[in-house]
Amino acid sequence: MILAAIDIGSNAARLLITEVIDPDNGETTFNKLNLIRVPLRLGFDVFEYGYITEARVHMLIQTMKAYRHLLNAYQVQALKACATSAMRDASNAKEVIQRVSLETGIDIEVISGDMEANLVYENHIAENLDTDHSYMYIDVGGGSTEISFFANGKLAMKKSFNIGTIRLLKDKVEEYEWEEMKEDIRTATRGQKEVIAIGSGGNINKVFSMSKKKDGKPLSLDLLRDYHHELQSVSLEERITRYKLREDRADVIVPALLIYINTMKWAGANEIYVPKIGLADGLVQHLWAETQQRPYRHHVK
Repeated sequence: MILAAIDIGSNAARLLITEVIDPDNGETTFNKLNLIRVPLRLGFDVFEYGYITEARVHMLIQTMKAYRHLLNAYQVQALKACATSAMRDASNAKEVIQRVSLETGIDIEVISGDMEANLVYENHIAENLDTDHSYMYIDVGGGSTEISFFANGKLAMKKSFNIGTIRLLKDKVEEYEWEEMKEDIRTATRGQKEVIAIGSGGNINKVFSMSKKKDGKPLSLDLLRDYHHELQSVSLEERITRYKLREDRADVIVPALLIYINTMKWAGANEIYVPKIGLADGLVQHLWAETQQRPYRHHVK
């Protein structure tokens, strides 16, 4: 069965096309067929003006038209399209979603921060790790950061914070919001087993690839601090040329590292695993569960 998910974030829109193999005996396997990312950067409009400008609406519609062609080419049987923080805050979100639906046939659902956190940890990564630690999922986006904390195999905290990379670039995060995040994380993790972080989002994946670490190996908090200091100390142009970063990654990677560093520090986590999961993966698995109307266990390739 071919399934697809569209994740319309504050920085980029992603289309993930996945083949699901469900044998009568054995685990369900999710094979990624294609992942396409377009840097729409909706948050640059929304967090500055409160709405999505006509120019970016046009970009969004053109992107969804291209995605529609790919959905048809891959003969996708079911699709889930969701939008997150920027669309949650945009005053014209309803109108934009209607236009996308009319022009492309793609229906976008705006999901809450709680739902966003759910979909990320639906990848069940923590279930495959040892029980001698607690685990904190940290999903950093352009508009928000979703934190989910597991202790003794159970969800102990789940919260979305309006602290994201584009909001930080636009100076739209107040000090009290940082304080609230710090207090919530410290309260949840106090007295628990040693915390290991699990990171998702394009920026932590980029840092992982820059580190040249082998898949499955964690990044240390000290290494993140080194990268933050190194990247912050050079100009945007130097980040693009020296580190071969795209422009739409070079500006957001520094505030992203700051968020990961702070959340790990407050949780007492010294390591972060980067298992190449994201909201689109969670959307596909959620969609599969809906099509099957039953619980599932799987292996992600």
